[in-house]
Amino acid sequence: MRFPTMAMAALSALTSGIEASTYSPTKPPAVPLAVRSPYLNSWLQCGTECNLAGSWPRFWTNQIQGWQGLVSVDGVAYNWLGAAPGPKVAKQLSLEYTSTKSIFTFDVDGKVTLTITFFSPVYPSDLARQSLQFSYISVKAKSSDGSSHKVQVYMDVSGEWASGEVSQVINWEIKTAGQLIYHKFYRANQAKFAESGEIASWGNWYLSTNSTDGLTYQIGQDSVVRGNFANNSTLPNTADSNFRAVNDNWPVFAFSHDLGNVNGDEVERLFTLGLTQDQVINFAGQSGQLDAVPGLWTSFYQDDVSAVVSFYNDYGYATTVCSQLDSQIKIDSQDTAGDDYATITTLTVRQTFGGLQFAGTSSKPYVFLKEISSNSDIQTVDVIFPAIPIFMYLNATLVRYLLDPLFENQESGAYPNAYAEHDLGTFPVAKGYPSGNDEAMPLEECGNMIIMSLAYGQRTGDTDFLKTHYAKLSQWAEFLVEDSLIPANQLSTDDFAGTLANQTNLAIKGIIGLKAMSQIAEKTSNEDKWGDTANDYLQKWKGLGINTAADPPHTTLSYGDNSSHGLLYNIYADKLLDLKFIDQPIFDMQSKFYPTIALEYGVPLDTRHTWTKSDWEMFAAAVASDDTRDMFISKLARWIGRTSTDRPMTDLYDAGTGGYPEGGPTFVARPVMGGTFALLALPK
Repeated sequence: MRFPTMAMAALSALTSGIEASTYSPTKPPAVPLAVRSPYLNSWLQCGTECNLAGSWPRFWTNQIQGWQGLVSVDGVAYNWLGAAPGPKVAKQLSLEYTSTKSIFTFDVDGKVTLTITFFSPVYPSDLARQSLQFSYISVKAKSSDGSSHKVQVYMDVSGEWASGEVSQVINWEIKTAGQLIYHKFYRANQAKFAESGEIASWGNWYLSTNSTDGLTYQIGQDSVVRGNFANNSTLPNTADSNFRAVNDNWPVFAFSHDLGNVNGDEVERLFTLGLTQDQVINFAGQSGQLDAVPGLWTSFYQDDVSAVVSFYNDYGYATTVCSQLDSQIKIDSQDTAGDDYATITTLTVRQTFGGLQFAGTSSKPYVFLKEISSNSDIQTVDVIFPAIPIFMYLNATLVRYLLDPLFENQESGAYPNAYAEHDLGTFPVAKGYPSGNDEAMPLEECGNMIIMSLAYGQRTGDTDFLKTHYAKLSQWAEFLVEDSLIPANQLSTDDFAGTLANQTNLAIKGIIGLKAMSQIAEKTSNEDKWGDTANDYLQKWKGLGINTAADPPHTTLSYGDNSSHGLLYNIYADKLLDLKFIDQPIFDMQSKFYPTIALEYGVPLDTRHTWTKSDWEMFAAAVASDDTRDMFISKLARWIGRTSTDRPMTDLYDAGTGGYPEGGPTFVARPVMGGTFALLALPK
């Protein structure tokens, strides 16, 4: 997939004259192509334009994932995907994204309209279907000039998908299953529960399509295979028998469909691409010892080929169900806060679900979350917390499947600290911290776990869950009694900003956590030891954390620092849980204050930087006045369309420049963007 300087110069010359595409609802910083799990997570990076032809798709780490699409019209080949040298690029007319689809339309030489749809289904309430790490690619062609044209379409993927180390040898085969034909490729040296460059070092990759008349295939060197199609509009039905390293003459796995004579009626061919792994997580659960956890898909499908076939044959159902989901999210977002809000929510759905790995069995499912790009921790509590609005909106039961691994590990006795664990290790090994040496966020995580547990219990009516974990929840609540009103010097979820004592926003999370624990006690018929303490702490907090002398008044970043301020996003939990605990004047006060410090693309997180966090902005927006809510939303939607960032949507950026934070971390593709659903998650 690497080309010499002359070839790249030629490619640049081919792409330099591309006219700008149109975008709906806006031009995103990156386009989700195949995004369904931490390992099926491929994107088109946009820059000034989102040109599918002339750019290599990339894994979220920025590593190239060779993926090439060509089309031949009346014997002349054009490029619609990828950066292979040779055929001219087709003219991209438009890009539209929905919650589950990215749809590109091309004009091929004024003769044929080509529509390419990258479709990663989302099934919030269907574990069997959601458990599969596969994605659809639909290619449709029709005549655009009233004449009939001979059309052939081509797609390949390279061995780069199967290994983050391009020096690794891969094996492959091509087989059929009923009407389906598939390329299977995989690392020869499988390393279970290991990654290289964040790409899984185990599992089998499949590129599949229907074995219709006119289907041809080839496995071989990239330039040879692509050249065969470009020159002949077909492939020779041959497979290279020389298994070799990914970067040794770059083996690719290709299919070509002859569509015949294409007229005014659309002709479609479908491809699927994805990964199977029999075991997906190594987890220290109730036993406290590491055990391999199967992929949840193995409870529903006999083997990997059965899964491949089922997913392919499910396309019609997937299209119907996910079109309904796309419509639901768009309409609900528009009805709640307008078109700009729909621009935001529809971009973040696949990104959020792309951070999840569905594991376990049908009787005991788990959802494991990868803290993509920040440090790849698994089951990070303060990453689950900002993500839960999307789950509360779509299916609150998913919150339980996210919390269960954390409870199991800590209730096994494998974690020695009195406060809640920060995470379970580094994905995909959830070994926990028997020495208690995780990144300490004691107040943050105790508050998060109690709030999320109650949110799940309220929304589903599952009080048995609260009863089962009452002892551990009580333990964490006692920690909040000791630490929440006057927080010690410690990290909050915004750990990139460093430790700080007496954090106003962190304190209110702990105090709300105590009030939430009061309701948990009531729901489980236990003595309430926390409600009065929460009421007392709230009154004291108002005296400690609000700068009443300011114009307008506002909360401070830390107690007593009247020159400081910050987003008070943690009061969102009061509205999510419908506690009616935080005084409405506090919400009103913050609503009046935020516009006075807003920058071009958002409201700074606090006075330490001009950086902002879009997930927390949406938490703040959800509990603000309508005008302030709309300000947050319009600025974030504007940022999406104008940002200089060009990778999967970051949640941390400079509110003034719209770029990555200078001197700060680069966050991309993180599942925290489920927090953009904060408005939709509120109880009706």
